Amino acid sequence: MKKCQPPLVFNIKLLLLAFLFPLIGAAQDTNLPKAKTGAFWEHVQVGGAFGLSVGNDYTDITIAPSAIYNFNEHFALGTGLQYSHLKQKDSYNSNLYGGSIVGLFNPIEEIQLSLEVEEVSVNNSYGFTSGNYNQSFWNTGLFVGGGYRSDNVTIGARLNLLFDKNKDVYGQAFMPFIRAYF
Repeated sequence: MKKCQPPLVFNIKLLLLAFLFPLIGAAQDTNLPKAKTGAFWEHVQVGGAFGLSVGNDYTDITIAPSAIYNFNEHFALGTGLQYSHLKQKDSYNSNLYGGSIVGLFNPIEEIQLSLEVEEVSVNNSYGFTSGNYNQSFWNTGLFVGGGYRSDNVTIGARLNLLFDKNKDVYGQAFMPFIRAYF
């Protein structure tokens, strides 16, 4: 079986984001206490997501840890990993794994805007009466989002600007989310 490689376009996007977000964050808030400006780990928050859905011959498990670095009270940049396993007995089996880079902007304390690039490898197996069919591909998502933030939790929605209903792993471009960092 041929090994899937991330598309060149994705690698270029990651490089651009890697260079652009630090420039945005370079406008750091000079009001941070001097003792904390050099303490890297004091600016790091970890979080993530866990999902579990089990039903009649159906299983859906998602694990997605992530971490962000807060440049100041307005800007943060982070990365995350994702693994999902979906299975419908005797008909469908899917494994997704990959990563993402997310930039967060808080214009005011209660509002959080986000830009996220996600790349996941999708490996699907379908079971038909006429035989089995396997499918492997890389899926790229470019999400813009916004939400209401209270302390460490943000509830909102994001839109995949690269959504293609014929190729995308998600069922629709619009997705609600709950994001938490501690």
